[in-house]
Amino acid sequence: MKTSDGQGGYRVRFDWGPVGADAVAPDVAFVAVVDVLSFTTTLTVAVEQGISVLPYRWRDDSAVAVARRNGAALAVFRSQAGPGQITLSPESILRTDLKAAKIDRLVLPSPNGSAISARMADAGATVIGVCLRNAAAAAEWVRLRCGDRPVAVVAAGERWPDGSLRPAVEDLWGAGAFLDGLKQEGLSPEAATAVAAYRGVADRLGEELHESVSGRELRNNGFEGDVTVAASVGASKVVPVLREGWFVDGGSDLEADG
Repeated sequence: MKTSDGQGGYRVRFDWGPVGADAVAPDVAFVAVVDVLSFTTTLTVAVEQGISVLPYRWRDDSAVAVARRNGAALAVFRSQAGPGQITLSPESILRTDLKAAKIDRLVLPSPNGSAISARMADAGATVIGVCLRNAAAAAEWVRLRCGDRPVAVVAAGERWPDGSLRPAVEDLWGAGAFLDGLKQEGLSPEAATAVAAYRGVADRLGEELHESVSGRELRNNGFEGDVTVAASVGASKVVPVLREGWFVDGGSDLEADG
């Protein structure tokens, strides 16, 4: 089963960031992108509210044009948000009167989760968004569709000030929660390690998430609510699936992906 080509000999794979995504993506049918604080949690909450989400790689002026062209709202920086504006914050969506604001489409820029999602869609895989809220539902969705086709899980991680990847423990836990629910054989050692990391904190995951580096960073900046929303393990049955450039709820889709 093992080969010298990275994790290519394994049916279930795990890696980090855009470069890791490229390494595990060849020939996979499904890619689960995990960015717990906060892209995939915000994405899941948005789709829970009936919003279609376009993941966008860049936080620049081009995002404004993309949103305008698609008749969509644009998520802004947390620090720039005015009343009723959505940010890369799941709590901002829960606080917004979406019906009054007439928001049913959202462009969600993120240098980590959005960039990886768009990258993997371009590679031809079915991309789903996974966080702690929906890891169990997402695992079941993939398990019912994947058969013996390979699955990859990509933890987005965060960035150090110099732009290099900072592995983020919350994404390791989110990946492990998904992989644990997938109940598949053929896990790479990397995937098995993510499962072990999740099982090690599963009974106190909310507490550990609040005390993680990313959790403390958000709390110290006044966004403890976002950590609380992200820590709601199993709260959602929504499975965001990227179709024709937009994440929509695939949970009710009874057709197996091609």
